[in-house]
Amino acid sequence: MRYAAIDIGSNAIRLLIKDIDESNADDLQPERIAYYRVPLRLGGDVFERGKLSKAKTKSLVKVMVAFRNLIDVQEVAACWAVATSALRSARNRDEVIEAVLSKTGIEIVCLSGEEEAGLIFQNFDDAGRKFNRDLLCIDVGGGSTELSIVRENERIALKSFKLGTVRMLKGTTPEGEWMRIQEFLRQHRGDKPWLAIGTGGNINRYHRIARLEKDANLPASAILSIKEQLEQVPLSERSAAFGLKRNRADVIVPAGEIYLKILEMADTDFIWVPKVGLADGVILSMWRKHVK
Repeated sequence: MRYAAIDIGSNAIRLLIKDIDESNADDLQPERIAYYRVPLRLGGDVFERGKLSKAKTKSLVKVMVAFRNLIDVQEVAACWAVATSALRSARNRDEVIEAVLSKTGIEIVCLSGEEEAGLIFQNFDDAGRKFNRDLLCIDVGGGSTELSIVRENERIALKSFKLGTVRMLKGTTPEGEWMRIQEFLRQHRGDKPWLAIGTGGNINRYHRIARLEKDANLPASAILSIKEQLEQVPLSERSAAFGLKRNRADVIVPAGEIYLKILEMADTDFIWVPKVGLADGVILSMWRKHVK
């Protein structure tokens, strides 16, 4: 069965289309059919002015119209559009959602931070895979960072923090947010060490720049080295030097800072990067609801 997920993030909007073979629910092998990413930085408006401008709203509608056509062409059976920190924080989110719905028939669901963390966790909620360490799942976005903790293959805690790459660039991170993260980790630290898992486009890019094998762990020392190299290159030259999209060239540095600080707090010196994210979790959630 074919599913589509639209992730309306603070830095970009993504459409992911996957096929899931439902004949073997114990060993899912979702096949990526298509992936599209549009760098429409909604967080730039919201985190500074509290709402989306008319220009950004029109651009969002145009992107969603294009996604609607792509979904129809791919004969998708089910689609779910979700929005994260930027749109859920916007004062005018209801009128923006209505504008998209009227033009496309797609209803956007604004996720809470905890709902977002839960959907990302869907990627690791696999009873067939056992871990001998506690898992610390870290997803860094443009407007928020989601943390989930898994112990003995059961999620025991998840929380969203108003700490993201676009917020850091705009200087709008709430005071005390790092202390909240530190307290969250302290409360849920167990006897076993954590296996840190990183999701999101920026940590994927760090892994790629490090030229590691697909399942190889990414050392914190490599993140630090790459971040320092990035900072030494002027922003205008960074995209060409590192093969980055222009709208990632600035946010990748604060992303590295966030991952490094959380790894330090968690007392772990590497991170596993499975290269899945919110859209993948949304599709798994749709599939699980379908098969029940």
